[in-house]
Amino acid sequence: MTGRMLSTRFLIPAALIVAVLQSAILLYVVVSRAAVLRDGAEVRLETAPVDPRDFLRGDYVILNYKIGEVLPEAVTGAWPTDSARHTIHVRLEPGADGFWTVREASFMPLAEKPGSVIVEGITDRFSTQGSGRAISVTYGIERYYVPEGEGKAIEAARNDGRISIAARVSKSGIIHIRALLENGQPLYEEPLY
Repeated sequence: MTGRMLSTRFLIPAALIVAVLQSAILLYVVVSRAAVLRDGAEVRLETAPVDPRDFLRGDYVILNYKIGEVLPEAVTGAWPTDSARHTIHVRLEPGADGFWTVREASFMPLAEKPGSVIVEGITDRFSTQGSGRAISVTYGIERYYVPEGEGKAIEAARNDGRISIAARVSKSGIIHIRALLENGQPLYEEPLY
């Protein structure tokens, strides 16, 4: 009986500590995302059509961006020598049409510059410098979850070029979708929490 009481005596505090740690981690994730959506620099990105064979999977829409293709001549500095996944820093500046476009990219951190934001992306498919082929970059905003049954209409609008997004970029280069836009008007807006 004493052994059972002793193990219960330590089990309950251990379970409480684990629960507090899990809650703290979850709170950190939610608060950090909300901080980017609240305080990050606002950018508008134009989506690009996706191959029509890439249908809605589940309750999300696949979004492809024009900034997802970085031309080799935009890359400054040294290139990686292996074909592993690499972080790439992409400078975006507003274009005349209101959409932000790639102005510079580097596999090393870029210095801040007024009128621009730097977004971190991941690339694992690129050829060597000078090949002329664009570098494919993902930013973690390539899926947008929508209410059940609404994805097909959004995909059709996306393929017609009517869908864009408003996003927020943190000082550290993390980007989150703030709103999904159709013809420049909010279709869905993300709550802070």
